[in-house]
Amino acid sequence: MARRFNHLADVEAFIAVADNGSLSAAAVELATTPTVISRAIKRLETHLGVQLLRLTTRRLSITDAGLTYLNQTRLAFAQISDVERSLSGPNDALNARLRVSAPTTYGHYRLPGLLAAFSRIHPQVRIELSISNHNVDLVADNFDMAIRVGCLPDSALIARKLEDARLCLVAAPLYLLSKGVPKCLDDLQQHQCLPFVVPSSGRVRPWQLMDHGQPVERLPTANVQISDDVLGVVSMAKNGLGICQTYRFIVEDQIRSGLLVEVLKHTSGCSRPFSIIYPPHRQLSTASKALISFLLKQVHG
Repeated sequence: MARRFNHLADVEAFIAVADNGSLSAAAVELATTPTVISRAIKRLETHLGVQLLRLTTRRLSITDAGLTYLNQTRLAFAQISDVERSLSGPNDALNARLRVSAPTTYGHYRLPGLLAAFSRIHPQVRIELSISNHNVDLVADNFDMAIRVGCLPDSALIARKLEDARLCLVAAPLYLLSKGVPKCLDDLQQHQCLPFVVPSSGRVRPWQLMDHGQPVERLPTANVQISDDVLGVVSMAKNGLGICQTYRFIVEDQIRSGLLVEVLKHTSGCSRPFSIIYPPHRQLSTASKALISFLLKQVHG
């Protein structure tokens, strides 16, 4: 009986090329030569009867068929790895690498302490943390999990809420000394209210506030407008450029130290959810389960 999967080494070479962006980089990763990698790709394309890569002297690109094949074979290899880990002992199962994506807000102000505590318990787990406001494709980009903010659209992903992060309004003492402290929502018309432009929509994100117990939205306007990284509004506020709305967990230390002052406290109370998501069709590794369980327990208290 002929072997059905004697081309798996060629598949591994293809994935390495896609991950590294070139034949030479893939050859370094697999401890071989670009010529060997090139031959592996050609054998695989012949076996499949489709073109996977477009190679020129200047660039490499993946065809549509190649992208489909890449996503599915990555998943298959990940499942093999997970099964092998599940058959090992508990300590070996936790000797793993996890790739995690998080937005800048959570990545800078919530995850550091959480991951430090997790690493003390599971020092053998290696975590690759990508901090970016770009929503990665978990399967295509080979991430084990991601943290997202806001209401998540219906999808095939599993989402577990970590927390509802409270929002607040803050400004620098120097700004308030110059412009005055707002007493009510109408007073904001006389202030620089730092806006953040959401990259995906190109629109200013409304402030979410409470007015006599009812949620209201207000579009902030100022001479300075921030986009791409929402932490920019906090940086501008700290330097006296106006009032910003942000998550309380980002600025609570600066409020305590006096670098920032919370204003219009009676309008606070709104929040946005942060969730951890992962693909349901991928069998979770022991390390993934451990991290997800730890984060949920720590944040929920």
